[in-house]
Parts: sequence; structure tokens; C-alpha cells
Amino acid sequence: MADDASIRVIGRALDILRVINLQGAPSMTHIAQAVNLPYPTALRIVRALIEEGVIEREPNRKRYRATALVQALAYGFQSHDALVTKARPHIEALTQAVHWPISVVTRVANVMVVRDSTSTQTPMTFNHYYPGWQVPLIQSASGRAFLAHTSRDIRENLIAHIEESGTEGEIRMLRAFESTGESKKIRQQGYAAMARTAYSANPGRTSSFAVPIFCEDEVLGTLTLVFFAAAMTLDAAVTRYLPQVMETAARIGTDMIGNL
Repeated sequence: MADDASIRVIGRALDILRVINLQGAPSMTHIAQAVNLPYPTALRIVRALIEEGVIEREPNRKRYRATALVQALAYGFQSHDALVTKARPHIEALTQAVHWPISVVTRVANVMVVRDSTSTQTPMTFNHYYPGWQVPLIQSASGRAFLAHTSRDIRENLIAHIEESGTEGEIRMLRAFESTGESKKIRQQGYAAMARTAYSANPGRTSSFAVPIFCEDEVLGTLTLVFFAAAMTLDAAVTRYLPQVMETAARIGTDMIGNL
């Protein structure tokens, strides 16, 4: 029983780290609500994470942020990744052409994780999305593009996992994704799009679309373009930029042949 309790605490601590990673610098109240824990329980875990040095309280306000130690825990994650190495020159060139930030996003378990981004190389962004930033699978353009294009076995396993352990909202969206034919539509058009993204660091202020990165028959991840929602509609962005994004994804996939 003690071992089970310890595992639950570890899981809750990881949930809190994810919330801080996604929100940037949330308050203690927001953290407790986001992980669905009583305030005193969440506060004890936050204090333990502070003692371990992975998060810290901001000096002038009651908000919490990750420290450099979190990045150190993932040392080598990006630098040894062939996909990041091969994709980097292509996404830099694409950002120079379209000006909007481009991200390489891959699936880890039942979330999508940014592996590399050009958000620091353009003023056309509200926030910098560094490697490790997580976005939900079924609620994101990158996740939907991946889910629609991946193999049937992977898709069925992901669906089963989400239906078993996901939130009611995730399960509802997943069932709609399958039953309404949206998955088939994404495969036919070659991209997934999301207007006024709710889970970003600036909810509702950006939109995005994503295309799969194929290496032969395997989906490695997605290439995602994020833009200001007030600047243009999704349809306008897709019409203007989709061919370039798809061409870049194809070039990355070609460069990845022999590197898997």
C-alpha cells in the first residue's frame, strides 16, 4: 500500500510539473485546480519540488516556474535526435520564407511534444516554445494530424489508452473525431487545423495547422505552423502556406531515410 501511495505522489508531482510547463508561471490556486487536488495536498507537493530545485517561486509574486534543472534532466534529448538535426535547416529556411514560427512535434505517450521550434527566430510570436513543451493529442492540430496519419495499430492503442485514462472531454472529442469522419478528412486533405488554440500560453490568440512528417511509410511527427488568429483566418493561412509546409515536411522525411 505504501508503494502505491508513493507512486501516486510521483504521478501527481509530474502532473504539477506539466501544468507549470504549459502555463509558464501559474498560481498555487491554478495548479491545485488544474491537477484536481486539494489545495493543501498540491501545496505540499509544490514545496517538495522546490526543495528538489526543479521549480521556484517568483520573487515578487505568488507564482511558480520551472528552473534550469528541469532542462538539465532532459540533457541530450534534443542534441542526439536525428529528426531535429535533419529538420533544423529546413524549418529555419521555412520561417525565413513565411515569417511565422515552425515547430517539429512528436508523440510521447498520449501527448505531443515540441522537439524543436523557430519561435526564437521571428518576432511573429507571442511566446517561445522550447523543446519539451507539451500539447494535448486530441485537442491540437499536431496531435490530430499525427493521429489521423499514423498506423492503425498505433491509432487503436492510443484510442484505447485515452478512453481508459483520459478526461471526459478528451474521450468525447476522440469519439467525435472518429465517428464524424474527421480522421478520414484529415488524411484526404493532408493536414489538421485548429482555430484559436485554447491550450497555448496565450489561449485563443493563435491558430495553427499541422502536416505529417513521413519517412517512407512511418509517421515521425508533424510540422506545425502557428500564427496570430487576428492576422488571418485558418482558410487563408492554409491557402497561403500549406504548399510550402508540406514541401518542407517531405524534404525532412527524405533526409531521414536511413536514419531510423
